[in-house]
Amino acid sequence: MTGAMVTGAPETTGYGGTLAAEAARFAALGWMRGTSGNLSVVTGRDPVRLLVTASGLDKGELRPGDMVLVDEEGTAVPGATAAGKPSAEAALHARVVRLTGAGAVVHVHTVASVAMGRRRPGGIAFRDLEMLKGLGRSAHDEEVVLPVIRNSQDMSVLGDRLEAALDPGVPAVVVAGHGLYAWGADLREARRHTEVVEWLLELQLAEERGR
Repeated sequence: MTGAMVTGAPETTGYGGTLAAEAARFAALGWMRGTSGNLSVVTGRDPVRLLVTASGLDKGELRPGDMVLVDEEGTAVPGATAAGKPSAEAALHARVVRLTGAGAVVHVHTVASVAMGRRRPGGIAFRDLEMLKGLGRSAHDEEVVLPVIRNSQDMSVLGDRLEAALDPGVPAVVVAGHGLYAWGADLREARRHTEVVEWLLELQLAEERGR
């Protein structure tokens, strides 16, 4: 899904429809409530281009044209689309792509990610769980630490914090008090990583509440 660059209206490329479908999936899970969250997919590498969900729209009701093409800084590409404006967080999506080579990024606002980010500001450790295989890690005898970074309204500052905390073996990060970012080679892999990490967070939260 990371081949040709989008140069025309997103709805004519297939990317817009795929993003809308993925957003509806996450919204149905309750992970993108009240217009929160955003998704992106890389549509070109030279120069870097990402198609991102437009700001302020209900993610369960997006249409294929409700997307904005942005550059490597997360800024809307002039003349590429009339869908609206990208979220300021598009800049962080673009930073993730530059740092990791990801082909898609998912950002959701889940209760478990916010709660566990507050409880474990130094990182959230997991081990001896079969679900870790979904991140390409061992299910036994290995500790996997999900990075947690402090939030900021300045995407440059937030991006610097993400870069400093980034673990090449963990395709996700929690922004404390905000939510979860996860990524992958394409939207399907980014979805899988999001679902796996969210499951791990929900389990951890449930176990802590039960103590």
